[in-house]
Amino acid sequence: MKVLLTTLNSKFIHSSLALRYLRAYCGDKPWDLALREFTINDSIHTVMGEIYKEAPDIVAFSCYIWNITETLMLARRIRQVMKNTVIVLGGPEVSYDDRSLMEQHPFIDFVVRGEGEQTFRELMEFLVEGKGKAEDIHGLTFRSPGGIIQNRPRDLLCDLSRIPFPYNEDTDLGGRIVYYEASRGCPFACSYCLSSTVKGVRFFPVRRVKEDLERLIGMGVKQVKFVDRTFNCNPAFSREIFSYLVERGGGTNFHFEISADLFDDELIKLLGSAPPGLFQFEVGVQTTNSEVLKEIRRQTRQQALFRNVREISERGNIHQHLDLIAGLPKEDMASFERSFDDVFMLEPDMLQLGFLKLLKGSDIRNRAREYGYVFTAEPPYEVLSSNWMDYGDIRRLKLVEQVLEYYYNSHGFDNTLRFMLQQFKTGPFGLFKELSEYWEERGLHLKKHSRRELYALIYEYCTGYRGAPAALVNEHLKLDFLLVERSPVLPPPLARMDIPSFKQKCFDFLANPENIKAYLPTYDGLSAKQIYKMVHFEAFDPRISEYVPRLCGTGRKTYITLLFDYNNRDRLRGKARTIAVDI
Repeated sequence: MKVLLTTLNSKFIHSSLALRYLRAYCGDKPWDLALREFTINDSIHTVMGEIYKEAPDIVAFSCYIWNITETLMLARRIRQVMKNTVIVLGGPEVSYDDRSLMEQHPFIDFVVRGEGEQTFRELMEFLVEGKGKAEDIHGLTFRSPGGIIQNRPRDLLCDLSRIPFPYNEDTDLGGRIVYYEASRGCPFACSYCLSSTVKGVRFFPVRRVKEDLERLIGMGVKQVKFVDRTFNCNPAFSREIFSYLVERGGGTNFHFEISADLFDDELIKLLGSAPPGLFQFEVGVQTTNSEVLKEIRRQTRQQALFRNVREISERGNIHQHLDLIAGLPKEDMASFERSFDDVFMLEPDMLQLGFLKLLKGSDIRNRAREYGYVFTAEPPYEVLSSNWMDYGDIRRLKLVEQVLEYYYNSHGFDNTLRFMLQQFKTGPFGLFKELSEYWEERGLHLKKHSRRELYALIYEYCTGYRGAPAALVNEHLKLDFLLVERSPVLPPPLARMDIPSFKQKCFDFLANPENIKAYLPTYDGLSAKQIYKMVHFEAFDPRISEYVPRLCGTGRKTYITLLFDYNNRDRLRGKARTIAVDI
C-alpha cells in the first residue's frame, strides 16, 4: 500500500515540520511512504492532479487554519475520483471538533488528534499491516458502521528524543524556511492560545538539539525558524543553545519566539556578542494594558521587557519583531492606541499589528458570548467586533495595518517617519490613523502600490495635505530612497540639488588614496571609475541635519554630501553604509 503525506503550505519557501516528523517516526518501517508539499496558492486542479498521479492508497493531510478550507475541498474531490483511497486528517485545526467535522464531511475516514507521531504510526500499522484494532489506538477518531468513534486521548510523548531528526531525507533545503523545535508546550496559559490546553513543557536533549542544528547549518539552510512557543522559558537551556550558535557562527539565521522579560544581564551580554543577522527574535507584547493582560492570563513583566528590548536594540545585531493583538477582551480603541504608542517607541525592526483569532479549543473562544465576540465563521475565525470594539474600529485598524506595513515595516521611510512625528505632533498611532484616513479618502487602500509610488504618495500627504515644508520632505524621502536603492533616477516628484561640477568632485574624491584608505578601505586597489560604479554620492540641504542626528555638525553651509556604500549594507535592514564626506 502506498501512503502519501501531504499538506498545503502558506508559501513555497515554507516546509512542513509535522509531516517530516511522521515520516521520520515511521522511518524503520518498510512502507511505501511518500511526502509531497503544495501551497494554498496552487490551483486545486493542479494539486489534485499531482495526488492522483501518485496513486496513493492512503492520503494524510496536515491541517491548519490557513489551509483547512482548501484541504477539505481537495479531500472531497479525492473521494469523488479515487473512491477507495483512505483519507486521514491531522493537525491543530481538526483536533478539537473532530466529531462534528466528520459528521459534516463524510469523506473523512480518520482524524489523528493532538501529537500525531505514535497515533499515526499505530494507524498505519493497522491499515498497512493489518495489525491491531482501530478502537485501541489512542488519539484517533474514526468512522465505523455504528457511527463515529472517538477514542481516548493519547498521553503526551515524554521522551522527545524518540523522534528522529525530521530532515534526514531532505536534500534541497537551501532556499527554504526550515521549521524546528527544541521543546513542546508552554509554561504560560494565555487564553487565546492553543498551547494553554497542554500543561507543562518538554525539552529535546540539549545535545540532540546542537547536533540537529549542526546538520541544518551543514545543509546550507538559510533560516531555521524555531516553533517553540517560548524558547527561553528555561533560561539554562536557551542560554546553552544561544551560546553554541554564537560560537558556531555561519550564514544561517535563527528565528525564536521569546519572552524578552525573562532575559538577564548575563544573557543580554552574550546576545550582544552574536554576529549581526544570526538571531531574529519575535516578542509577543500583545498589549501593554495590565488589566487586559490579567484578563487573558498573560504573565509579563512589562518594564523588564521594555528595558531588555531597548538594550538588545542598542547593540544593533538582532532583528526584533514585536507583536500586538487587536480585539483582546477589555481593550478599547483608546487602550489599543496606548499599547501601539508604547511598542512603537521601542523602535522594533517590525511591528506586527495582528487581529485576535478565536481558535477552536481556546479558552477565549469558549467565552466568546461573555465577551460579546462576533467573529468569522470560516477560518481563521478572526474577530469582527466585541464589547469593546465595534466593526468600525476593527476596520479602521485594518487600514492602519496596511499603511503600517507600507511605511514602517518596509523600513524604506524611517527618516521621513521620524521627521513627520516631529512635525505633526500626532503621536505614532495618531499619525498612522490619519494617514489611513487620507488613503481611504482617495481610494488608495483599494490597490497595491510599488515602492516608487509610495514615495510620491507620502510626499503629497506631507506637503499638500499636511503643509510640511516641501524642501525638507524632499530631502528626507531622498535619503530614505537612496539608503535602500542605488538608482540614478529618483521617484517623482523627488528632486536633486544642482551642485556645479558635482560629478567631477566625486571622481576627485575617489582618486585620492587617502580618502579610500579613510572611508572605503575595502575598495583599495580599484580605480576611481570602478569605485564610482559601486557607490553613490548625493548632496543634501544642510537643514536635514536638524532631524537626522548622525548628520549634525557635518557639511558646508550650502550642502551636505553623503557617500552611500551599497556593497556594505547592514544585515538587519539592508541599508547602505553612509558616510558624510567633504566634497
